[in-house]
Amino acid sequence: MRLGLALGYWGRGPDPQHVALAREAERLGYDSVWTAESWGSDVFTPLTWIAAQTSRIKLGTAVAQMAARSPTATAMHALTLDHLSGGRVLLGLGLSGPQVVEGWYGRPFPASPLTATREYVDVVRQVLRREGPVECGGRFHPLPYRGADGTGLGRPLKPITHPLRPELPVLLGAEGPKNVAQTARIADGWLPLYWAPSRPEVYGDVVRALPEGFLVAPLARVKVCADVAEGLLPVKAMLGFYIGGMGHAARNFHADLMARMGYAEEARRIQELFLAGRREEAVLAVPDAFADEISLVGPRERIAERLELWRKGPVTDLLALSPDPHTLRVLAELNS
Repeated sequence: MRLGLALGYWGRGPDPQHVALAREAERLGYDSVWTAESWGSDVFTPLTWIAAQTSRIKLGTAVAQMAARSPTATAMHALTLDHLSGGRVLLGLGLSGPQVVEGWYGRPFPASPLTATREYVDVVRQVLRREGPVECGGRFHPLPYRGADGTGLGRPLKPITHPLRPELPVLLGAEGPKNVAQTARIADGWLPLYWAPSRPEVYGDVVRALPEGFLVAPLARVKVCADVAEGLLPVKAMLGFYIGGMGHAARNFHADLMARMGYAEEARRIQELFLAGRREEAVLAVPDAFADEISLVGPRERIAERLELWRKGPVTDLLALSPDPHTLRVLAELNS
């Protein structure tokens, strides 16, 4: 099982430690470093900055939001950074949810998310393979555009720049069983948000029969500390925000996943508290058991024991959310 460093997205401003953490991870033998985006910093610019100050570590997006860019623009970002970094890019894509797609990007959330994702990946692959002019007769990402409000002058184009790697890996963030099943068919890997190594079945039967060479790269908070409860607080804060605030009360994919994992009542309570403005209570309402099973927190010996569960399943890459050099070193030692 390879290790990756997950840096997430910026908050109020850039984190001055990110480059140092990425360089330390590279020194420790980590395979990859990953950035993210929400409605603030973008996902590609920090990776470019990190690429310029590292030499080996792979550069992943976890995730680049599909609504933020047309598929051709995303492919351009990926192939450009792949050239500049010497072939180190791992392109992770995610659809996000209605709140972000419509509230931030100002476009309708697709009525058929699976179809929209499939078309998006198809166009990205066409650009990266450069076998001919890019065309898509799909519903969500038509190329050339033939809508009634267009000029009718568009024609299929082939990228001017030759991609460094036609088969640059494409991974998808997916949560529902149907989405995960499609991901196994059309992508090179999967980025689970909440991974409980003791019960992968919550993601569907496909997890038991993934294609050979398929990447499974979940994000997990990792923290070496004496007090487990204290170490879980950042995990609970993240869960409280995602389950309570990243979506609508009637449509929240994160809350749906928590419910499928056996915490339906707790998910509803977290949403109620968060949407009522009682955010601290929402965080405290996250069960310690749920936060614990999707993370690696506690003394070194406890993490070593629990790490074995992650190794036994289909996980190929553990992406550690850990802004702590000591924890990164311990995890590298335990995984060696």
